[in-house]
Amino acid sequence: MSFIPKRALTALAATALVGTMATSAMAAEEKKINIGWTAWSDAETVTKMAAKVMEDRLGYDVELTLADIAPQYQGVEKGDLDLMMMAWLPDTHADYYEKVAGKVIDLGPMYTGAKLGWVVPNYIPEDQVKTIADLKKPEVAEKLDNKIQGIDPGAGLMRLSDEAIKTYGLDYELVSASGAAMTAALDRAIKRNEWIVVTGWSPHWMFGAYDLRYLEDPEGALGGSERVHAIARMGLDREHPELFAFLTRFSLPLEELQAVMAEAEKTSYEDAVAKYIEDHPARVNYWVTGEIKG
Repeated sequence: MSFIPKRALTALAATALVGTMATSAMAAEEKKINIGWTAWSDAETVTKMAAKVMEDRLGYDVELTLADIAPQYQGVEKGDLDLMMMAWLPDTHADYYEKVAGKVIDLGPMYTGAKLGWVVPNYIPEDQVKTIADLKKPEVAEKLDNKIQGIDPGAGLMRLSDEAIKTYGLDYELVSASGAAMTAALDRAIKRNEWIVVTGWSPHWMFGAYDLRYLEDPEGALGGSERVHAIARMGLDREHPELFAFLTRFSLPLEELQAVMAEAEKTSYEDAVAKYIEDHPARVNYWVTGEIKG
């Protein structure tokens, strides 16, 4: 056995330690994920639920980046974002998705049976306002002040609502606002028993909080049943196979999602998500491991 001076051993040990630290740092860096999201109730719920499982069960450091829809699609395409969990397909986000198709990975639907439409409180008589076409009636337009309360201007629902106004020949202003501002306007109108039309979607907690209905859309201007997909940047499947597998399994029934959203309005999204995860261990374990247990 050759003799190695003590100083050399110390240097070797230091080199090994630096190498170990560098490897650990690289591993930590590799376990980071950036998810784009918009402050819509369903998107916030599924995004924060997935993020919590990624952190608690898969050991990821998750960053959530709040952004409008168009920048999210662009961010995933360019690789600035690893993931977004709110792609409404096939119609609502059709324009956005067409621009990135083949440049992103479609992870499939997280939930199905989603819907877009214009919503009114049920105290507005159905024999006066049943369909979107009924909004053309002068007496109806007057009670609504020729306004439809919308959400963020970049949302697919707003694009479709603009088209619906043209399709039905309505002389109405589509008011842009956040999703929270839309529900605040709805809440004020209901407390005052005033007439209002809002741009709405299912799943949404407002259907559990208020007595509402969708206006019928005989022209199909606002689309039909939708699926909400997660999409990822290219390469995520190779770089993070365990995470990728989790994301392909991540789905939940629409009624369970709406229950979490309703709970979040009473407490917080973080508390509601934590409660769902605690109450559904078998489902969460399947997402993580792929194992189905009774």
